[in-house]
Amino acid sequence: MDTLIYNAKNYEAAKLAEIAVNISFIGVLCLCQVLLPIHAGSPKVAQVTAPDFDTVQLKQKIFSEISPETCKKNFDTIVRQKYTKASITDVTNGVKHIKLTKYYSGKPVRINVVEVDLKLANDLELTPALSSELTLKSRKSITRIAQNNNALVALNGTYFKPQSGVPLGTLMINEKIYTGPIYDRVALGIFEDGFDTARITLNAEIKGSGSRIKVNNVNQPRMLSTHVLVFTPEWGKLAPAAPKYGVGLQVSDGKITKASANAIEIPLNGYVISGPKSVLYTLLKDKDVDLEIKTIPEWKGVKHIISGGPYLVKDGEVYVDMTAQKLQAIGGRNPRSAIGYTADNNVILVAVDGREGSSIGMTLMELANFMHSIGCVSAINLDGGGSTVMYVNGAVVNKPQVIGGIPLSNAIILLKKNS
Repeated sequence: MDTLIYNAKNYEAAKLAEIAVNISFIGVLCLCQVLLPIHAGSPKVAQVTAPDFDTVQLKQKIFSEISPETCKKNFDTIVRQKYTKASITDVTNGVKHIKLTKYYSGKPVRINVVEVDLKLANDLELTPALSSELTLKSRKSITRIAQNNNALVALNGTYFKPQSGVPLGTLMINEKIYTGPIYDRVALGIFEDGFDTARITLNAEIKGSGSRIKVNNVNQPRMLSTHVLVFTPEWGKLAPAAPKYGVGLQVSDGKITKASANAIEIPLNGYVISGPKSVLYTLLKDKDVDLEIKTIPEWKGVKHIISGGPYLVKDGEVYVDMTAQKLQAIGGRNPRSAIGYTADNNVILVAVDGREGSSIGMTLMELANFMHSIGCVSAINLDGGGSTVMYVNGAVVNKPQVIGGIPLSNAIILLKKNS
């Protein structure tokens, strides 16, 4: 990256530098592009290294001086050029709904896309949403989820356990982790000023009685009897019975209040720790415990996280790693859902219809190539198949196998800020 030096003592040189920067930036910003691409592993917009010179502030100053009408027209132009032979409608300022058909081996595939320029749509935010605010064990239609949150746009979210509705994989909403990761699957981090994607692992521990105990997961099904799990009130009224040779510890206001191998009540002001007796009994000495939950990578400032898998686009290149994320079962040609973002932080949501003669669906590689072709520098696959359903401005816009879509555990939604 070139380094741009700004010297406040030399006013004329500074003004010349500013004019040069403005000229080069305005052309890009008029097309609603960001100043520089996002670095891999960082959700922030890259900044020029210089004393007393804030590139981001300059970008915002220039952008604020550009006519909103001009930026809107340029967004319109970009979308029309990107999605040729498509039906394009305005959802609201900075939000486009695109309907198109592509052909693979001579057979049609219906695709619904929502692209959002968050610089224009600066009164909107993207967030995951659960089907119920009270419990993870819930499923509702995407229409109900959208209406409950006053959402303009909604797309089905991460994988979930069909029998219960509990999300399978990392889910964070407003900085609160509801469920932990499985199989190190890729997740999308949503920040105030950008996005990031990474394969997520949990970094959590219980501290008490001089011990530090690793927590293997939060509100997820048990995979090994030796794992230590934490169940919060969102799991439900009762935590599962402990595994063989195990125990459940009820924690209320940071203090262990009960120990039992049977199903145990989860307090509203606490949680239940479940795992091997040989590991957890050390906490009973003082009974005061502290739970700390982080992720690897440690996304500082992340507001929301939604997982999926596999990767579709990584660092600007097509990248499909379904074997590494234990997703071989979702191969083949199917209905698909995906989310990605462009170099200028436009968000792109995609729903692909499949399993019918008028739309045969996509393979993961076809989906990855499509996301790359429409400008995504990073994109991940979401739950698909029968779950694929997209809602825009009060109606389901694709054609899921079940009319209106099957009941879902969660969705990714676009709504007014503070709504």
